[in-house]
Amino acid sequence: MARIEINRSGEMEVFVRVVEQGGFSPAARACRMTPSAVSKLVARLEGRLGARLVSRSTRKLQLTPEGCAFYERATRILADIEDAERGAATGEQAVGRIRFNTSASYGMHILAPVLPDFLALHPGVTLDIVQTDHVIDLLAERTDIAVRAGPLKSSSLVARKLGETPMLIVASPAYLGRAGVPRTIADLELHERLSFSYARSIEGWSLRDGEETVLVPAVGRVQASDGEALRHLALGGAGLARLAAFTVRDDIAAGRLVPVLEPLGSGDREVFHAIYVGQGGPLPSRVRALLDFLALRGRVS
Repeated sequence: MARIEINRSGEMEVFVRVVEQGGFSPAARACRMTPSAVSKLVARLEGRLGARLVSRSTRKLQLTPEGCAFYERATRILADIEDAERGAATGEQAVGRIRFNTSASYGMHILAPVLPDFLALHPGVTLDIVQTDHVIDLLAERTDIAVRAGPLKSSSLVARKLGETPMLIVASPAYLGRAGVPRTIADLELHERLSFSYARSIEGWSLRDGEETVLVPAVGRVQASDGEALRHLALGGAGLARLAAFTVRDDIAAGRLVPVLEPLGSGDREVFHAIYVGQGGPLPSRVRALLDFLALRGRVS
């Protein structure tokens, strides 16, 4: 009996298009196939794997848990194939597009000043940078690398530490002249405390009260979705803000912001990591190049 040749990479590519396009018909248009051919290909793939990948019980395409796992592995395999082909053609130079997600503060104060050097080192790389302080799903957003602050949750992602920075409570001279300088934890009740509008691992400001460490709620009339917004609000005199030191050092040196309650600081520091999907095979050269660069030039302190 003749052996049936199976184009596994082709099947993976069509399946990935189905997921990313949100259905068989749009995937068929993207692949220049008929919807019937795409549907049969996915059914044949499911039959060979012995697992249902896509739920067909609703009008909206939904992946099963097995489908999610297969999509994750398929996207990595296809990226590796593409990287291998480009590497063979360019002598393993880093080439291709990197989707990079970071907080606005890291993007402005750490990444932007050194990014031109990375681009000069790797002229074959293009960058798609998205700035948000919200935690994203790297797979769903098709993101190669994300830089995030705070403790890491257990997941299938891999992390590379980029350093840590002290947390400082700051305000503008204009605000302190108007509202007074807080010197005790009790004084904070009289002040506007600018806060983040999304859930964080620690909700509040960690301060020392004698021998104990207390968590002071960050409550006020203004909330913001990212650290840079809070920084600008503090610069404008809207209240006190607790921010990563590397984001306000220049402002403090220039007298635009003033640190307060430093003797009551608990010494807590915020840790930054570059996180990526790296299990199950070698990283594409373009992703590895940026990770190595961040480890040297993208560190926080």
